[in-house]
Amino acid sequence: MGCASSIHISDRVVYHGGKESEDSHSPQQTNTTQLQGNPASGLPLKPLSCKTTLTEVQFGPMKLFKDPLQVLLVFAKEDSQSNGFCWACEKGNFRCSMARTPESALECFLEKHHDLVIIDHRHSRHFDAEALCRSIRAVNSSENTVIVAVVKRPDREEASVMPLINAGFNRRYVENANMMACYNELLQLEHGEVRAQFKLRAGNAIFTALEQSQEAIEITSEDQIIQYVNPAYESIMGYQQGELIGKEIMEVPKSEKNKPDLLETINSCIRKGKEWQGIYYAKKKNGDSIQQNVKITPVIGQGGKIRHYVSINRPLNDNNKSDKSTERVQAESQTDIQSSKHKDRRKGSLDVRSTTSRGSDGSSQRRHSSMARIHSMTIEAPITKVINIINAAQESSPMPVAEALDRVLEILRTTELYSPQFGTKDEDPHTNDLVGGLMTDGLRRLSGNEYILATKQPHHIPSHLTTPLSLNDIPPRIAQTMENEESWDFDIVNLEAATMRRPLTYLGMKIFSRFGVCEFLNCPEATLRSWLQVIEANYHSSNSYHNSSHAADVLHATAYFLCKERVKQSLDPIDEVAALIAATVHDVDHPGRTNSFLCNAGSELAILYNDTAVLESHHAALAFQITTRDDKCNIFKNIERNEYRTLRQAIIDMVLATEMTKHFEHVNKFVNSINKPLAALEENGGNNDEESVKSILTSPENRILVKRMLIKCADISNPCRPQELCIEWAGRISEEYFAQTDEEKRQGLPVVMPVFDRNTCSIPKSQISFIDYFITDMFDAWDAFADLPNLMQHLDNNFKYWKGLDERKLHSLRPPPE
Repeated sequence: MGCASSIHISDRVVYHGGKESEDSHSPQQTNTTQLQGNPASGLPLKPLSCKTTLTEVQFGPMKLFKDPLQVLLVFAKEDSQSNGFCWACEKGNFRCSMARTPESALECFLEKHHDLVIIDHRHSRHFDAEALCRSIRAVNSSENTVIVAVVKRPDREEASVMPLINAGFNRRYVENANMMACYNELLQLEHGEVRAQFKLRAGNAIFTALEQSQEAIEITSEDQIIQYVNPAYESIMGYQQGELIGKEIMEVPKSEKNKPDLLETINSCIRKGKEWQGIYYAKKKNGDSIQQNVKITPVIGQGGKIRHYVSINRPLNDNNKSDKSTERVQAESQTDIQSSKHKDRRKGSLDVRSTTSRGSDGSSQRRHSSMARIHSMTIEAPITKVINIINAAQESSPMPVAEALDRVLEILRTTELYSPQFGTKDEDPHTNDLVGGLMTDGLRRLSGNEYILATKQPHHIPSHLTTPLSLNDIPPRIAQTMENEESWDFDIVNLEAATMRRPLTYLGMKIFSRFGVCEFLNCPEATLRSWLQVIEANYHSSNSYHNSSHAADVLHATAYFLCKERVKQSLDPIDEVAALIAATVHDVDHPGRTNSFLCNAGSELAILYNDTAVLESHHAALAFQITTRDDKCNIFKNIERNEYRTLRQAIIDMVLATEMTKHFEHVNKFVNSINKPLAALEENGGNNDEESVKSILTSPENRILVKRMLIKCADISNPCRPQELCIEWAGRISEEYFAQTDEEKRQGLPVVMPVFDRNTCSIPKSQISFIDYFITDMFDAWDAFADLPNLMQHLDNNFKYWKGLDERKLHSLRPPPE
């Protein structure tokens, strides 16, 4: 092969300057077209020297050598802009690949790991540039890649770059096809962001050395706040990293064996920029003192100020049986540390606690003995099996794979596997307050006030509802209101008015009859009617939102979803009955306050349920108490015991699924266990493979996920209702949150959702945040499964409605009259 500047075009044309040659790296060599000359200008490319020119980069005391810049251009079609960058790459002797589709771009990036990726963001009809950027950022090796978006020249006012930054772009380039402009941009990128990222990659090597070093290392800020300790430090001192990070040095217990003024002497010396060396006693976690030869060196950083300290601590005590030193490197800032790959590699280099050279022989043998017993245990959770499989795979894997598996293990060992990082939402107080109010169990602040729910006496069936009521006895006006109850656009507010705020009993009778619930439960219609009446009586009509109308609305949505073909394929009759009952009772006796409020107020329910899923646990428990205490309303009394237990478990599971702290867990499990496998079958042409589809839909685990997703979507489907209903429900939930904020202020409790202040709240903003954060992804997944185009259209219309109000800076539910 002749040595020449080359431009590779995926999907897939390959341009070479100089003599024609094959793309030896392409996995699709048989589909490769080879052309000579410059694709930008039509001129022949000038051959380069066959000797690769390396760029020398200085990084502190390290001397780094960099290969020529590798650039990936992603343009759906050839135009003057793409040609400008092609010419610029040739002029700069950069290695350049061109991709026409997101798929080929990702494939090419995985193969070559480019330093710089330039994506055409001007034409959304060709491909989604931001989605492609996110896909590339999902690849571990992209951490130090610079990604640039080519954007249209703005017609009027300048747009914010935040959407691009949130998608993973480093910067934007306003379209300019001038070849020298493209060349200058590449030069600035090469000597700016790309070189900075290259240095950060070198920083990873330094942290790897720190991790694998047998010296104990501690990293703190200039204010002596600990930012990092390495495994050797953990081994010698007995602490875990998590116990020290973020603490001031002074917070760590000190040995009493030091002279009283020693610390003051040390600090006085190092704060003047002078090195200090001497004998110092450190206190281990177990309380033992260890004598060390300590050397602390201040390091000058940004602004000519002391930004780090390097401390070397060499144990002198023979009892330690170790000849190690401890370095304390105080980094310029925690942000600098975390921006390097160290955060992903901390556990990936070496587990010091399992290494015999880093502890006494006895402790090491004890540890190996304990680990052997643990691995020989026969009681093994599924996650333990997964971790053991990954550990076994690591032993025979190359280093990059082993490091990647290390990061997988770190993630699997965390407790919140499905909770997202709230990084990009921090700027939005509405989202923050919704997350705080709906997804936490309150601030753990002791208060002299206690919020005691009024102890409700067991409800009997109200006298005015005890007259026989069957479907044939429903008043014509109410029957007419329910004529279209099978439609998604059914108006529950009209039914609420027609039934004098008792829609649950009437709608429940009709829906339960349509699904044959009485026949399944072998219970008389009168028992079902009594049960519906007493359940409805236990909803608080004084709540603006969480009342029996909301329960009826959720029941209606549940029935609608149960009629969708995919749902019917997945669920059995017992699942359908469980879903209808769960929807009916899911908020029974709701006090109109959130879990966070009840926990902060020290309510009886919060104490009873240990601040965990307080209301949801109460709804499920009370529903069964109400049902089983009186034969007149016990709809379960005639079913067989095992069937009752199965039904009860399904109802409880669905009611508990409505708790928002598990929102992302339920959605992610549904996507990964159901959406993705079904999509994979369709992509592989397996649409006709009924057995494979059936096995996905009907496995016991997946049926549980479907039921949870179904009731979750039914519970918060208001943004997917017709616009007038959406606005009505938004007003009701806002009023309930306003009332909670008012009461929190009156009682001196923490205000968990400060933006829901009736004097300042923007209802459009709160709805936009709720849709963005909770609704969109969940209903995208549910729509992909159940096929709900009408709901998605309503959602789109409602989102635009709220956006329109917000852009006009209106805070109200509706625009002012013309």
